[in-house]
Amino acid sequence: MLYVVIAVIVFVLSGVLAMAGLGAAFLFVPIFYWLGIPLGVASSTALLLNVVSLGFASAVYWRAHLVNLRFGIPITIAAVALAPLGASAAPHVSTRILLAILAAFLVFAGSMMLFYRPRAGVRSRGRPTEVAIGSGVGGVAGFLGGLLGVGGGNVILPALSGAGLEAKVVAGTTGFAVVFSSLSGFLGRISMGGVNGLLLGVSVTATAAGSLVGSRLMTSRLSSLQLKRLIAVVLWAVAVKIIWGLV
Repeated sequence: MLYVVIAVIVFVLSGVLAMAGLGAAFLFVPIFYWLGIPLGVASSTALLLNVVSLGFASAVYWRAHLVNLRFGIPITIAAVALAPLGASAAPHVSTRILLAILAAFLVFAGSMMLFYRPRAGVRSRGRPTEVAIGSGVGGVAGFLGGLLGVGGGNVILPALSGAGLEAKVVAGTTGFAVVFSSLSGFLGRISMGGVNGLLLGVSVTATAAGSLVGSRLMTSRLSSLQLKRLIAVVLWAVAVKIIWGLV
């Protein structure tokens, strides 16, 4: 029954967040933890689910020409480089501190989803500036992704929106970068152990199906304001639940 519940949760959340170009790892980590899965196993599993979910979604985005490589490549390189560093630091940080950082990350992500409005039509800043911005954003996203077991998409997405990319391109480019940062973080964590084979099998199947559905919906229509509000409320609710458990 536990794995049936996990499969349903993973399918729904992967589909909804794939529409925004985000992996759902930042939600899977606390949900798996509350279901009794050790934090280390929950984090490594969530990162692999990001790889699978956004891997399928990115294939759809790529075919629809929604990936901007001028930003995507430097973001990806920096994220991949720093994700193992975050993963290696995680065992040396207490569970309470990791959960507190995760709660703060969820509050930030929900706020960006609810209040941030992308600026369209910003002119190109030039390749060196784009590389510098992409590398900085990717480095922060990669380190946080490895540390917390999340993909860092909620750092990348508002940064690309602020750079003036069109909404669908923001989602596609974010998803592309998070695939590789999540894979790097997962490899860093799996080398330290902490994998449940049955959990991986069930959740990978569910996330692949959910992300395909969500990404195909996204390419035909933009995420509605109501969808963004729903995601923000879910993120804040999870953050409140984490904080409540810490006090």
